[in-house]
Amino acid sequence: MSKPKVLITRADIPKKGLNMLNEKCELEIWPKNCPMPRDELLKKVSGKDALLCLLTDKIDKEVLDAAGPSLKIIATLSAGHDHLDLSEIKSRGIKVGYTPGIGTEATAELTVALLLATSRRLFEAHGEVINGGWRKCAWSPTWMNGWGLRGSTVGVFGFGSIGQAVVRHLLGFGVKRFIYTSRSPKKEGTELGALYVSFDELLRESDFIVITCALTDETREIFDDEAFAKMKKSAIIVNIARGGVIKQEALIKALKTSQIRAAGLDVMTPEPLPTDHELIGTPNCIIMPHIGSAEVTTREEMATLTAANIIAGLEDTTMPEKLC
Repeated sequence: MSKPKVLITRADIPKKGLNMLNEKCELEIWPKNCPMPRDELLKKVSGKDALLCLLTDKIDKEVLDAAGPSLKIIATLSAGHDHLDLSEIKSRGIKVGYTPGIGTEATAELTVALLLATSRRLFEAHGEVINGGWRKCAWSPTWMNGWGLRGSTVGVFGFGSIGQAVVRHLLGFGVKRFIYTSRSPKKEGTELGALYVSFDELLRESDFIVITCALTDETREIFDDEAFAKMKKSAIIVNIARGGVIKQEALIKALKTSQIRAAGLDVMTPEPLPTDHELIGTPNCIIMPHIGSAEVTTREEMATLTAANIIAGLEDTTMPEKLC
């Protein structure tokens, strides 16, 4: 009896996940560590029983048509799923698995690291070591001064598991006040001592704003010119959610005109960001290459869960984490 055929869109899937799949499936793996080109995806997905994809793979009607009726399972190695056309997928009766929750702690850790790197100007300071600036200004009282968290108000936009974990991690930094905006007040907010506020109040009151929300029609480009105009001129914003939550042209303007103090981004639009992009040359903006969950144990757990989703779906048993 032939094994079910699975297309995997990236070579560097952690081996624990690949070994699970290899025992029960016939695997076709894109042999590079970079995203699979669209034309190759359309060609190779034909006749497959399952597809293991990532955030960089847009799975829409065109891909599903190319796959044909054999495709039963789509498993994304991610918690986010805005790259999947779920309505089209559901209409065809295809099951979808994902990996929610696993990356929460790793992403929260990265968020705190990015917040500290931005507020304490770590990348600028490292640059001064390399370019000789340290020798010229060694320990001048005001040289390379950053801004601390002690006594500040930290606002979290989106108070799901990652937003809550960020607050937990920041509890030891002497933050005076935590506030958050989400669809509704959460009991976890009360437990963590965080106050539910309106979006406008979050913008007005926060010294630091951390974006951890999902990208939806409601949140798309919600941080626009109007939003930045309501923020403190001393505010620092950090985004580890999705680039589309911020209107990027408005952010560039806010940074260059000192409407806000600085930004730290793990996500942006597009990704990867072109090396000549205006944001990269903006000194008060730190940019990371979307590495929120890029931690060894986390990625191994994501890979094994993705494999388990595929195997369960193919065997018509309950998928551990099913979107539809």
